[in-house]
Amino acid sequence: MLGNSEKTGQIRDMFGKIAPRYDFLNHLLSLGIDRRWRRAAVGKMHTRENGLVLDIATGTGDMILEAASLLPSRARFVGVDICGEMIARAKEKTASSPYRPVINLGMASCEALPFRENTFDTAAISFGIRNVVDRDLGLREILRVLRPGGRLVILEFSKPNSVFFRAAYYLYFRLMLPAIGGLLSDFRAYRYLPESVLDFPDREGFKSQMTASGFTYVSHADLTCGIATVYVGEKPFISS
Repeated sequence: MLGNSEKTGQIRDMFGKIAPRYDFLNHLLSLGIDRRWRRAAVGKMHTRENGLVLDIATGTGDMILEAASLLPSRARFVGVDICGEMIARAKEKTASSPYRPVINLGMASCEALPFRENTFDTAAISFGIRNVVDRDLGLREILRVLRPGGRLVILEFSKPNSVFFRAAYYLYFRLMLPAIGGLLSDFRAYRYLPESVLDFPDREGFKSQMTASGFTYVSHADLTCGIATVYVGEKPFISS
């Protein structure tokens, strides 16, 4: 059995291999719907005019750029990822965007965030929480770096609720997606994607995990017939 550090290393290496074609395949395989999902997730965020937003597992920077375009103009944004190749792509994209002055990017793991307690107004993860090997530790770390009253917004793939839609979706997800992804990039990575989604807890199970980690007001909203779900939780205010 692999230890946590070995699993994390495997995941990091896998995403490093697919980084050059990651954006193209994301938009192709989701038919462009992933952009709308990110926009919906950003709609759940909140920050002060001079607040700080943390994007964990930032990947190639799509989520942090979406947030920077929609949240208050004086907000600042920090993106972290365990994969250097992904961060390199994110830096290329942000450097050519109008939001470059308010975005900082670097490498860090969700389980060991290099930030002080009570720093961020909002933390976000899009399609990355299922790749966090020690999810309980990762959630506690996010809670630590959020300000009291700060919000965690997670966008993640889900299992569709409709039995009929689920059957067609699983056919695409389990067979067609790995085949297309393998043809254009890395088969192993796009076989891992459906496996990791199917292994992820159901909605109520993950919300219970968030609550057990210390988050309050935990809720979820399904997108596109339940293909994706936005989870929201808040760090409780410290009583005086």
